[in-house]
Amino acid sequence: MTTTELLALRHYSSEKNSTRTVWNHLSLSEFSLAPVQYRNTGVLFDIQLNGKPAGKGYYQLSEKILKYASAYHVPVMLKSVLGYLITDPSGIYVDGTLGGGGHAEAILERLSPKGKLIGIDWDADALQFSKNRLKRFGSQLITRRANFDELPSVLHDLGLSKVDGILLDLGVSSHQLDSDSRGFSYLKSGPLDMRMNGSGELTAFDVINQYAYKDLKRIFKEYGEERQAGRVALAILKTREKGTINTTDELAEIIRSVIFPNYVNKTLSRIFQAVRIEINQDLVHLQKALKSTVDILKPSRRAVVISYHSLEDRLVKHFFKKMAQPCEYLPELPIYPCEEEAKLKILTQRPVRPSAEEAAKNPRARSAKLRAAERI
Repeated sequence: MTTTELLALRHYSSEKNSTRTVWNHLSLSEFSLAPVQYRNTGVLFDIQLNGKPAGKGYYQLSEKILKYASAYHVPVMLKSVLGYLITDPSGIYVDGTLGGGGHAEAILERLSPKGKLIGIDWDADALQFSKNRLKRFGSQLITRRANFDELPSVLHDLGLSKVDGILLDLGVSSHQLDSDSRGFSYLKSGPLDMRMNGSGELTAFDVINQYAYKDLKRIFKEYGEERQAGRVALAILKTREKGTINTTDELAEIIRSVIFPNYVNKTLSRIFQAVRIEINQDLVHLQKALKSTVDILKPSRRAVVISYHSLEDRLVKHFFKKMAQPCEYLPELPIYPCEEEAKLKILTQRPVRPSAEEAAKNPRARSAKLRAAERI
């Protein structure tokens, strides 16, 4: 297959055996879309078809979204985030996943001169980028390098105990995915790393080259929800008999060799997701962070969480539900599945999804789900 570039907003074209084929934009789910790269007023991304490179795509961004876009990622569901999060323009807010600062910039512009935003990120590169980008806000922005589950200690160091709102935009930023050296994307050739903070001891290389079959199968199934977990784990072990697996494209090729072409893109995404979660313990950090929101939020103030896969969304959903339902006292139960008093009011009975227009213009937003809750 010879590849061509996606020149039109809603079409992808390629040539095969000298016959030109065009897919309408509604069929883009057949393709695997790499993280976006900015090109003037739009985003450029790599496309894979049946696990193989199949050209590049381009989406035009609206002026409103483009205003807050950065080299890290386009802020997702910006209007909904601001609507749910900000209740007091003079309050103190937390962006627990600062990233490229897209949401942070929009929040700061909504605040009064008395309002403040505490921006936290585990990634030193992202933190420095946002500090430079948002320096015009001066002392209204406070940044700290930390994981979002360390928020209580961050606030303690700042002499604070309560805040007016918390935003968590989960997942990997487009900048991290697009960086060859970070090893997050199967569409990029890079070292097997995947450390969110860039300095942890465990890397993707360790997981892929040292984990036993049962452990690989477990994380692929548990963290990737991959049906072919055993098949992929076995293929990895067989390859290890010949030598070490060093790069993301080597791992991707192993997966392609044992998965049918029609399913390979989803399997690639799930396996890479599973390895990333194992290395960074994403779900453990998220659970801890969610618990801290109950103690940190002022009454009638809100937490907003954006997730990108079912494991994260399920965890957020169940936590909010548990905190919103008071228990009926049953002495025969040694452990209560809910709180003695409701501590949160759920604001989103169903998750908020991006509009069709946003999903079309920002591929990263397609799987996003926003949930919000208010402290009672």
